Amino acid sequence: MTPAELASVVLAAAHAVFEQRGLDRAALPASTVVERPRNPEHGDYASTLALQLSKKVGVPPRELATALADELGRAAGVKSVEIAGPGFLNIRLDAAAAGQLARVIVEAGAEYGRSDRLAGEKINLEFVSANPTGPVHIGGVRWAAVGDALSRLLRATGAEVGTEYYFNDAGSQIDRFARSLLAAAKGEPAPEDGYGGAYIAEIATEVQTRRPEVRSLDDDAAQEVFRVEGVALMFDEIRSSLRDFGVEFDTYFNEKDLHDRGELDLALARLRQQGHLYESEGATWLRTTDFGDDKDRVLRKSNGEWTYFAADCAYYLDKRERGFERVVIMLGADHHGYIGRMKAMAACFGDDPERNLEILIGQLVNLLRDGAPMRMSKRAGTVITLEDLVDAIGVDAARYALARYSSDSPIDIDIELWTRATRDNPVYYVQYVAARTAGVARNAAEVGLVPGDADAFRPELLEHEKENELLKALAEFPAVVATAAELREPHRVARYLEESVAASYHRFYDNCRVLPLGDEEITDLHRARLWLNNATRTVIANGLYLLGVSAPERM
Repeated sequence: MTPAELASVVLAAAHAVFEQRGLDRAALPASTVVERPRNPEHGDYASTLALQLSKKVGVPPRELATALADELGRAAGVKSVEIAGPGFLNIRLDAAAAGQLARVIVEAGAEYGRSDRLAGEKINLEFVSANPTGPVHIGGVRWAAVGDALSRLLRATGAEVGTEYYFNDAGSQIDRFARSLLAAAKGEPAPEDGYGGAYIAEIATEVQTRRPEVRSLDDDAAQEVFRVEGVALMFDEIRSSLRDFGVEFDTYFNEKDLHDRGELDLALARLRQQGHLYESEGATWLRTTDFGDDKDRVLRKSNGEWTYFAADCAYYLDKRERGFERVVIMLGADHHGYIGRMKAMAACFGDDPERNLEILIGQLVNLLRDGAPMRMSKRAGTVITLEDLVDAIGVDAARYALARYSSDSPIDIDIELWTRATRDNPVYYVQYVAARTAGVARNAAEVGLVPGDADAFRPELLEHEKENELLKALAEFPAVVATAAELREPHRVARYLEESVAASYHRFYDNCRVLPLGDEEITDLHRARLWLNNATRTVIANGLYLLGVSAPERM
């Protein structure tokens, strides 16, 4: 029996109690939940339904809990119900009802854990969005791992998601990038405000190979060639490195398109229509202070140039016009002050900034070698890049390490720890269970042990304490996925895989032999345990998929 099925049984018992007592059934909720007690001695699951309904119907909570317990006790699959404290219901399932979950999971396969919790929501998820002036640095890599995992979680809970990378091929940063390429081509040092690192020389050389005529152009014309060609080469490299990291975007959005299509003028007109623009000192301002910003923001300077914030406004409007009701933007730690102006901007468009716009801030990442932070990339010259991280610990470990922590917490990634083939390496600890469960299934097949038909499955045989513990851990997966998606916290999946599933499976494996010994006869218990082993493999694989990490069959 799954937690959702048990919740339905609890609600059905409440309907029966209300009918028997003549209570107003309109007070009953459309659904309820059951939770795992922290202390296993308190039962398999707990419900607070009696406490929730007591005031609504004027019945003391323990009295209502007693009636619910009596009714629940007669339900199929419920072994016992105890009343605790002011009216908590502690529920124990019989072994057959608990063990059926293994069959449910195996038969559901990749669908186990998915739900329609966020069905109907259309979400635009923007992350990374690094300017094409250099390789993706480690802060952007964190968002690549977290953002991709979050997109998988949102889709697994029924949301329609569009992932997006926004890049800027105009502005002062791109000008500095082009000047740096031109300097490298001429054998000169990088400009004082320019970009250094071996990649600049590499790109400058590639541009000259593609466009040899650039050598004969004057500096202004040459710089424009280096700007156009260099940005294209740099962005191709960024896309390639992200693809190798397992991250693809549905849309790569070019800021230049906003200008070329006149979308900044459209945004300006919309904001003027809303009554939030004013002119001062020849510039056009947006009155964001009306919605909590610390100061009003310039959209168009007195010389007619657009500000970056004007492009932000146009880009937000473009997303909303494309039908996305919720815009989620992931930004680095240095953008915390950005939240107020963006929320105010959404309000200026007439949106609900709490409903239509979410801004997630990620904190810093340090890569440690021999206990000390690595400060510089061999290739980029100034920062640690995606390639540096992958070269150091691999894609799986990198993605898992970056998604394992709450994004609002700084993290240190210790190279020695994340490359260690021991249980203290979190990704190895989880992937080892994936490999072990696959190995058990292979070894079982070699000795003629197969799960058999679902109809022949004997779930009531799964009555060992460690079997029950593992079943309860597996039962939590759908709720973990839904909560992680709703709270935008992929790290909950990683911690669940480690602390609940992997830990419980190791204890199960140590205490409950799946394979027969020697010439021992294969029994229904061996088959039942193989179902549980395979259910564990399914949950581990599904959970790792949501993090963009492989579930190996051998290690």
